Amino acid sequence: MEGELHEQEDAIVLEQPLTIIVNGEEFATLVCSPEHLDELVLGFLASEGVIRFHDDIHQLSIDEKRGFAYVDLSVPLAPASSFSKRFIGSCCGKSRQFYLLNDVKTAKTITTSTRIRVEQCFALMNTLQNESTVFRHTGGVHNAALCNEEGMIIARSDIGRHNALDKIYGYCLRHAIPMRDKLVAFSGRVSSEILLKASKMGAGIVLSKSAPTDLALQLADDLHMTVVGFIRGTTLNIYTHPERIIV
Repeated sequence: MEGELHEQEDAIVLEQPLTIIVNGEEFATLVCSPEHLDELVLGFLASEGVIRFHDDIHQLSIDEKRGFAYVDLSVPLAPASSFSKRFIGSCCGKSRQFYLLNDVKTAKTITTSTRIRVEQCFALMNTLQNESTVFRHTGGVHNAALCNEEGMIIARSDIGRHNALDKIYGYCLRHAIPMRDKLVAFSGRVSSEILLKASKMGAGIVLSKSAPTDLALQLADDLHMTVVGFIRGTTLNIYTHPERIIV
């Protein structure tokens, strides 16, 4: 009948806090999907400029039940202020004035010669969406994938769009996968933070089914990164450095 309520079970995405302890001191708490937590920690610390290589970590252990990650570094930890202090400068006289201090140290100008065809952009985005079983069941996660010209290499999901990219970054660090010739496919909005994370990973092309922000495009232009958005059906928008997309 019209207006009648019915009870039924629904699949709900998992969410939990993860507090990262570095050298015995609390460093950050992430709210995340409780999967691939070791990769998340690795990628997050690399993105924050705490580590550069997997070997920079002496020991990493995860207490999933209590929600803690314990990290002992084999390299010195920079002062806490360098991870949150805003950097106001005229680097290139362009958009880099918006970087935090650790972004200045870790963001990379991209020099990759990797190019892909428009048809590959559509195929990669379709594959990203079709292979995310968590999204199909819950509708509550963001998806990210590491790709090359031949297809998808690895995909990760998380309730946090930043976390999904950090998991990809952590996977690459753990397996010593070079990012210079790779690209990132992403399900969410390309904000400045997402663009910077992709830059720190070394990926020269970011594909998304959603929109970019103006600051993300300023940064992409400055860092020589290609951003392709609104990849839906048979249409897409190429926003920056279109020379990497073969039409």
